[in-house]
Amino acid sequence: MRVAWFSAGASSFVAAYLSRPDRVVYIDVADQHPDSMRFVRDCEGALGREIEVIRSTEYSGVDDVIERRRYINGPGGAACTLLLKKRVRQEWERRNYPHQEGFEYVWGFDANERRRAERLDAVTLEARNLYPLIERWLTKEDCHAMLERLGIRRPAMYDLGYANNNCVGCVKGGMGYWNRIRGDFPDVFARRAREEREVGHSCIKGVFLDELSPERGDMKTEIMPECSLMCELAIKEDE
Repeated sequence: MRVAWFSAGASSFVAAYLSRPDRVVYIDVADQHPDSMRFVRDCEGALGREIEVIRSTEYSGVDDVIERRRYINGPGGAACTLLLKKRVRQEWERRNYPHQEGFEYVWGFDANERRRAERLDAVTLEARNLYPLIERWLTKEDCHAMLERLGIRRPAMYDLGYANNNCVGCVKGGMGYWNRIRGDFPDVFARRAREEREVGHSCIKGVFLDELSPERGDMKTEIMPECSLMCELAIKEDE
């Protein structure tokens, strides 16, 4: 059984397109840009199969996680990724393939993410991981070019200048990212700034959002990880 984990991003789509999986699964989070679901449906046509959409039944979204867990982001990772993505995947696995014998997982790591792939292999015990982009030396830029050639309009967040199609107001973003969010999605910026004060922790090390100068940061030079299932390998399962 070959399963492709789709993130509504360019790289994960191309990985699924190249690997011919038996199932394609997308973990939906309410905080994704509304255009993400349009992209999911457009990709189904190119893949020739339905993309299974699953989501948390415990938390309604990022705000719910922050308010109930009183935690945003830190050295151990982001609570929202653990609870809205990783645990949702684990529940899907327990429900569908509890033993995972003969399992193959398809991941959208590109040619510049070999170390991430090595880290994942080191902690994967049951399933075999496949990295079709790494095998073909494909970069993120190549994946966007393939979308264009296939006639699939990429998610709106890319066209707004964001490197990844993460949730709007991703807690992993840097100063430049958050200043862009301040302009593009002011309601999200204000809500996250308020939540930081309520829980007493900021999502950017060293500064709260309501103290962030509009001139600080440069999104073009910041490393912004895609919010995939790989993000929380460092978080213990029982946290």
